[in-house]
Amino acid sequence: MRSPRSVLEDTDWGSLEHAYDSASDTPDQLMLLLSGDAALCGEALAYLDGAVLHQGTIYSATAPAALFVAGILDDPRTLVPCESALPWDERERPLRAALLEWLGNVAESATYDDPEPDDDETDDWEDYAQAVEACRAIRPDLYARVAPFLDHTEPTVRQAAVGAVTDLLLAPELAEQRAEVADRLLRSVEGMTPVERAGIALTIGSWGIAPRSLLADEHPGVRACAALTKALDDDPRARDEVRLALRDPRTADSWFDENPPQLDGQVRFTLVEALLRRTTAFDEVAEAALAVARMTNAYTVDSDWGPLLIRAFPEGFVKGQELSAAQRQFLTAIVDNDRCWGSIANPTFWFSRAGLPADRDGLRALLTGSAAKSTRQ
Repeated sequence: MRSPRSVLEDTDWGSLEHAYDSASDTPDQLMLLLSGDAALCGEALAYLDGAVLHQGTIYSATAPAALFVAGILDDPRTLVPCESALPWDERERPLRAALLEWLGNVAESATYDDPEPDDDETDDWEDYAQAVEACRAIRPDLYARVAPFLDHTEPTVRQAAVGAVTDLLLAPELAEQRAEVADRLLRSVEGMTPVERAGIALTIGSWGIAPRSLLADEHPGVRACAALTKALDDDPRARDEVRLALRDPRTADSWFDENPPQLDGQVRFTLVEALLRRTTAFDEVAEAALAVARMTNAYTVDSDWGPLLIRAFPEGFVKGQELSAAQRQFLTAIVDNDRCWGSIANPTFWFSRAGLPADRDGLRALLTGSAAKSTRQ
């Protein structure tokens, strides 16, 4: 792997681009990472996130910048505590942890499927495709630099390293490393925090390896994260653990002060996804659906109660159709939950897909009519 100095000096940065055009300013920004000054390091972190990997987009400057970042991970100056200059990230942690997280974000972006270009964007798309391919090509080099930190004594560094290898080892050329690393991680969980153990369960599961030992963890969040993995889809214990967690989704969402980076959004989102993946009939998820409906809101419909609504009405509601008891309970909970209603448009899409009225009064009328019909019968 090229040395950080070689990356800086031998790269034609002026010919590369980031989110704001020419990457000629990138070497100076990268050198700030070795300044030992918390404020300057924070500015450089913001630059990496805001320009070199803007909103997860890879540019021609991303690969060489990632090589430089990976090359300085063992430099003592990366232990300076700092926080990003970006206003929405107020976490103070060793710079090394932040850099590991950024490398993981680069690896994640490199796993995305290539979008189809529009006719008038062919040249831009080709540039983008080359930039992505450059990032994919360096994944073995990045992994070699990240792997030593999987056993780091500092928890935030260790957790960031696990997060980074999660996506790095999705590279086909690194597939043979997965089983060994999974075993290494499982053997190292003693003494780790619950959020670290949960992250390890999710990481191993993302590689198609079942983290069975963590199904017996003392912490419910760790057990649930182990149970979420697709490698355990056929395991009744994993299915029961997901159901148990969804009996109280509010508590599940509060298991960790800060969720493992491998989880996208609230814990209940992934729990719902796993339960739906492992079942076919609404009766199998009705208890969880009711619990979610009582605590959810309009902003999260795409991730929790919307998919449950489709499971409740997979063929779409037909006028005159008699509602089952489970369907009535679920819809009643949604109608009674003020947080599911307001000016947010997203629920309308899901109600339409389910063949249901999209307004609260319309659903109330439907439930009243269904209840009266049920009583007459």
